[in-house]
Amino acid sequence: MPYNGLSPATTAYLAALEQNNNREWFEQNRADYQANWLNAGRDLIEALSGPCAQIRLLARPKLNASLRRIHRDVRFSKDKRPYDPRLHVILSTGEAFNKVPGVHLVIGPTHFGFGAGHFGLPFEALERYRQRMSEPLVRAGFEGLLAQAVQVGCRLDAPELVRPPKGHAASDWDYLIRRKSLIVRRQGDRDLPEWLFGSGAVDGVIRIAKALNPLTQWIAKLL
Repeated sequence: MPYNGLSPATTAYLAALEQNNNREWFEQNRADYQANWLNAGRDLIEALSGPCAQIRLLARPKLNASLRRIHRDVRFSKDKRPYDPRLHVILSTGEAFNKVPGVHLVIGPTHFGFGAGHFGLPFEALERYRQRMSEPLVRAGFEGLLAQAVQVGCRLDAPELVRPPKGHAASDWDYLIRRKSLIVRRQGDRDLPEWLFGSGAVDGVIRIAKALNPLTQWIAKLL
């Protein structure tokens, strides 16, 4: 069956969960969770699976695969709200979802965010990345990948380090190596696009994924 987009019932459920973020309300509305969050997320990911495969991204309609769980890990957080009132979808470069580079889509009650990359590069990969950035041709190619991400409004997060790491001199491009993660994302909250709720939903997501995927594949090879 053709995919006709996300239902407004999904964002209505997310808005209600945001206002009633407690276990009692969640259990009382479990049927809505099943229909308007779990099944809705799976349907979207299933519709994306074929087009994603064509650009070497995995879209698996399962919890802890392409669909992040709604339950928050509050063990080390001051925020003890038990649920995430968003639909978080991962289009991954490998089977270890959320542990390898990928494209991330986040649908909230009123906003739509997306980005790509990898959080917390392993030490060896980080050193390889910093050395490769010192090569002008490699750096120019990497900056070209960043320019593709800018086409859909995604830019590198601010660098984590104030100064270049040990062994690297200050330069006009050291913002590229003053970091421990490689993440581009759309900055600020943006309204939900109309196309997400219609037959153009898959094409809209794939347009974003195509702009970000060259960067995710580059990072995957780095790892």
